[in-house]
Amino acid sequence: MTRLDIAVFALYIAGVAGVGCIFYRRASSTSGFTSADGRLPGWVVGLSIFGTYLSSISFLALPGKSYSGDWNAFAFSLSLPLAALAAVRWFAPLYRATGDISAYAYLEKRFGVWARLYAMTFYLLTQFARVGTILFLVALALERLTGWDISMIIVATGCLVTAYTVIGGIEAVIWTDAIQSAVLTAGAVVCAVTLLFGMPEGPGQLFTVAAEHGKFSLGSFAVSFTDSTFWLVLIYGLFINLQNFGIDQTYIQRYHTARSLAETKRSIWIGTLLYMPVSALFLFIGSALFSYYTVQPELLPDAVATGGGDRVFPHFIVSQLPSGFTGLLIAALFAAAMSSVDSSLNSSATILMTDVYARFIRKGAGDRANTLFLRIATIILGATGTGTALLMISIRGALDMWWRLAGMFSGGMLGLFLLGVFARRATSPHAASGVAAGLLVILWASFSRQMEAPLANPFHPLMTTVIGTLVIFSVGGLVSRSARR
Repeated sequence: MTRLDIAVFALYIAGVAGVGCIFYRRASSTSGFTSADGRLPGWVVGLSIFGTYLSSISFLALPGKSYSGDWNAFAFSLSLPLAALAAVRWFAPLYRATGDISAYAYLEKRFGVWARLYAMTFYLLTQFARVGTILFLVALALERLTGWDISMIIVATGCLVTAYTVIGGIEAVIWTDAIQSAVLTAGAVVCAVTLLFGMPEGPGQLFTVAAEHGKFSLGSFAVSFTDSTFWLVLIYGLFINLQNFGIDQTYIQRYHTARSLAETKRSIWIGTLLYMPVSALFLFIGSALFSYYTVQPELLPDAVATGGGDRVFPHFIVSQLPSGFTGLLIAALFAAAMSSVDSSLNSSATILMTDVYARFIRKGAGDRANTLFLRIATIILGATGTGTALLMISIRGALDMWWRLAGMFSGGMLGLFLLGVFARRATSPHAASGVAAGLLVILWASFSRQMEAPLANPFHPLMTTVIGTLVIFSVGGLVSRSARR
């Protein structure tokens, strides 16, 4: 990095640390740390939701996906408006009415404490996988930039993000997410423009080469549940995004930070409508990188070309951007990582405090004790996420791995939530029957591929979440109907 790059990057890091310190006093109470006392405008909460979606999974894995394949992953983004519509119509009013900062307090009221603990456990497992994937991907870029050991980068980055999250609480998380999403989008635009005008024969050559190799394709439109077709990813995206808006503590917690229900609804639409075009921008970058290095193969070292699509974008940032812009892009990459990791750590610590510490260990604990627990839990969770990232070093195709882990760890939480909302007569035993059946199916779907037919799972791994959700909802609903007869 040139001195200008270092200055840009250092200025950004110092700015983020400064924002965290600004909100330290406001995070000195439990409600300040977890919900910002419900005083934030909808637009900044919406930018925070947008920033949470725009993690380093988007920044690096989406370009890697379209570089190696096509735009099939964009079907995930196309499912967002349907999920947002459900969130505005049902989910946000429900959680604002309960007043509980925990997303899973509703499940306890509906089905008992076991339902709350079940959802909490699988939520935390999902966050460990998410934080690990994000830290791993950001380390890929820094490895190319510095030549340092990737393990050392993961540990250093994990410590930095954890320290920042401990300082500022949810209000610092949300405001910095808003800033980071702007930095991230600006960095992506710089890369797209550089690629467009970096083609030997002009921008038109980029589209010609990419189109000839099917790089703008949305994938097969065949109706299949065994291959990653457009419809399969669309269905998967719908279920995951319903889960995000309906049962994910990271999003539910933001509903309580907005000033009113109307502001909450506005924030959901802002996050949704911003993410769709920006995710397309990142997929375009991957297609553009394919064209760029196809016509100029001498610019791409063999070690990078054979290392998987996730490594190509970092190489471009390091080797092709002019001085100053490299620092901006690395700052944007840090923004992508921090805007999701800080959210995951804060929401996970909140869940541990509300659903475990204050619920079972120390009922009636004072505000100071709860806030201290939140900060200690954040540090422990940061260390766990960092350890997960270290385990992912040898993995290629980080987006596929993240989607598989999310499908396995989500445990069909959405199915239990939908059962509670829409199956009014379902009781705790009915829900427990559905969850038991769902978990058995999820275990089979996740681990049976090593078995021989007919026991092996014939469906694509992305269907694990869909199958688990449907089994829990349908079995619980059928058992409740049978019990009334």
